Amino acid sequence: MMLARVADSLYWIGRYVERAEHMCRLSDVMLNATLDRTESAAQVARIALSAVGDADPAKIAAPYEAAYALTLDREDHGSIASSLASARENARQVRDQITTETWERLNLIYLRMTAPGAAKAFTDGSSAFLHDIIADLHLFKGAADATMSHGEGWGFLLLGVHLERAQLIGRLLEVCFRDARTRPINDHTLLTNVLRMSCALEPYLRRYTADVQPRKILEFLMFDEEFPRSIRFSTARIEEHLTGVSRYVEAASHGGPERLAGRLKARLQYADVENLTLDGAAGFLTTVLDECAAIHAAIYETFVAYSLEMRLPA
Repeated sequence: MMLARVADSLYWIGRYVERAEHMCRLSDVMLNATLDRTESAAQVARIALSAVGDADPAKIAAPYEAAYALTLDREDHGSIASSLASARENARQVRDQITTETWERLNLIYLRMTAPGAAKAFTDGSSAFLHDIIADLHLFKGAADATMSHGEGWGFLLLGVHLERAQLIGRLLEVCFRDARTRPINDHTLLTNVLRMSCALEPYLRRYTADVQPRKILEFLMFDEEFPRSIRFSTARIEEHLTGVSRYVEAASHGGPERLAGRLKARLQYADVENLTLDGAAGFLTTVLDECAAIHAAIYETFVAYSLEMRLPA
């Protein structure tokens, strides 16, 4: 069994890297919406900021300043800069468990974010700055996939990525559709921006052509089994990686996190998609997010905060 601190660090590297990429995308979409000068720009800012738990009206009214803080404010633990700093610190603690290529790529992203000219680079071209960070994060994930052994440590890294992704997409959809009856989203531009926030515009259009509808967006981002950012895809990967790492823990078979993950996977796989309404989606998403939180707690109980008596032979 891998040391608890090593498993914990690898798990959080995955979570922080995925969080940083998602925040980059939300910030970029929010900033691009302001350029259109349409009525939906404020709605885009509201959705983006609400999805990260910060629906301050003052920030919604000043999307550039909000995006700047979300990107570079090191005092904000949820910012891109803070997430990447935390990912790098966790990687530093388990430097012997990751490859040189993986470490160097993550370190380069961190140095870009903390460089003296980072604020000016953002001001001069915020979209280019955010796109470069996203590209660097893709390179990090590619380096990890191509050079790290796909064993127990890899499983914890991917667990972090997919659990974070499922929660982030779930929160975004919850914000969009929790008031579907009283405040429906029908604006085409706004719906398109929701797809962009999820990195789903082109895959969605290939599936549904130009028919951008709230019901189909919800169905695609929740239940599509092939799109890697859908909740169903991520929950299937969570169950897969938990099953892999749980074989190293004898007690994990007794009500461990893989059982919770299997139940969540089945909930998405066998959901009655045809009869799920926009009104009913909010409750379904709340259940999914609650079960993701329960899996996170169970991962900690099983792999990080376990007692020695449970793991060592008598």
